[in-house]
Parts: sequence; C-alpha cells; structure tokens
Amino acid sequence: MLNFRKNISVKVLRTLIIDDEQPVRETLRNLLLRTCPQVNVVGEADSVASGIKAIREKAPELLLLGIRMADGTGFDLLEHYDNIPFRVIFVTAYEEYAIRAFSFSAIDYLLKPVNPEKLVNAVKRAEVISRQAFNMQLEALRDNLENIGNQNKKIILKNQESIFLLNTSDIVHCMSEGSYTAFETSDNQNILVSKNLKEYDTLLSGSGFLRVHRSHLINLKHIKRFDKHDGGNVVMSNGAQIPVSASGRERLLDLFEEISG
Repeated sequence: MLNFRKNISVKVLRTLIIDDEQPVRETLRNLLLRTCPQVNVVGEADSVASGIKAIREKAPELLLLGIRMADGTGFDLLEHYDNIPFRVIFVTAYEEYAIRAFSFSAIDYLLKPVNPEKLVNAVKRAEVISRQAFNMQLEALRDNLENIGNQNKKIILKNQESIFLLNTSDIVHCMSEGSYTAFETSDNQNILVSKNLKEYDTLLSGSGFLRVHRSHLINLKHIKRFDKHDGGNVVMSNGAQIPVSASGRERLLDLFEEISG
C-alpha cells in the first residue's frame, strides 16, 4: 500500500475536487490523504456552478476535475477564467478515442476507477508545470476533442528547455535517438524529446504517419518521392533522405498502390 505521509515536511498544495460522483470524490480524497503529503484537500464540489463558487472561496492551486457533470463539463468551468490560476488533473471515464486527445496534449488525466500510483505521479507533475505550459496543453486538448475525427491533431512536445505546440501536419519526420525522439518540422525546427520512437509510432498511428524503418517514422503528406535503388530511400519535403527497411518498403509500396487505385 502506498503511504508517503509519515515524517515528511513538504509544501502544501491547496487542492479542490470537482466531480459529480460522490464515491469518486470520496475515493480521491482518501487516496490523496494516504499517498500525497504535499496535498491539502480544501473542499469538494459536484457541479460546474458549485465548482466555480468553491474556487472563488477556496483559492485552490490544484483541481481534480471531472469532465461530464449535470450542468456542463469541466471545460465549461475552465472557460470562466481568462488566465487559469491553478493546475488541473482531469478525472474521466472517456472512451478510448477521446483518451488519444489527452495523450496528444500531454495533459494529465486519471481514468475511473483511479489508479493510486498514477494519481501520485500526476500530482508530482502538477507541482512543477508552469501556468503557461498548462494553458498550451489545454489549448491542444480542446482542439483535439472538438476535432476528434480529423487526421491533423495538435500535439505537445516537451524537453528540458521548452514546450512546443505543433500541428501533426507540420511534422515531417521523427527519428529515434536511443531513448529519445528527434522531430523535424516543415519550418525547419529540430526538437529532441525524452520519449522513444515506439511511443510516437503508437500515438501517431491513424494520423498519416508510417514507420518505414525501426529508426524512422515519416509523415506521408511530406513524401516527395520514393527512390527504389539501394534498398530504397524516401525523400521528404525538407530534403531529408530516409532509409526504408524491407518491411517498410512493402508497407510503403502497398500504400502507394492503394492510393493510385
């Protein structure tokens, strides 16, 4: 059982739980009490209206926020603030297709029923994220949820120096750099992030990307030509020449055949 409260002196994070399900609120409160010594739950609310009132009265630094409530959504609540003065962890029972929108935005969410370790990790990240970074993540999330069926998504990329908000259509190519992934964009940005290529292969599947080599993931919209000599190379819109493996060549040729009819 996770229990980190004993003999630990930490900065207290004023936290408000907003969800329309009383058992969920109770579970979250108990988990926070047991596992997150940096958290002080200052109140609860069960709707958008009561949440706004509680925020005004309690001045929280962190919200655990449900998505669907009787009088609106968690996003409706956030719309009341031009400059969101707190951090947010979403609590959701959303279906898989919508969870991908959260993944693209790199925003923290907890699926019901809440996993204690994921709660602990989400709170730790909430402690250190800046308001500017959170607002960028929220912009990406809103856009992706509003355009669930679109291939082009907003994606958040983060490294130690910066946070980037990109359209997936502007990503030309992703390349494995060990446990890191390097992104090349149409405006000649080179962004290195500390997630491996497999994670982005999974995330970007269905968004017009193809793994043509164990070290390379390409945006099909940015292919200029496929050179078949020497095993095969794809020339991208930025001039990059990407090697193609035997299995990647087969997938690519099948795709070209499908497109050409």
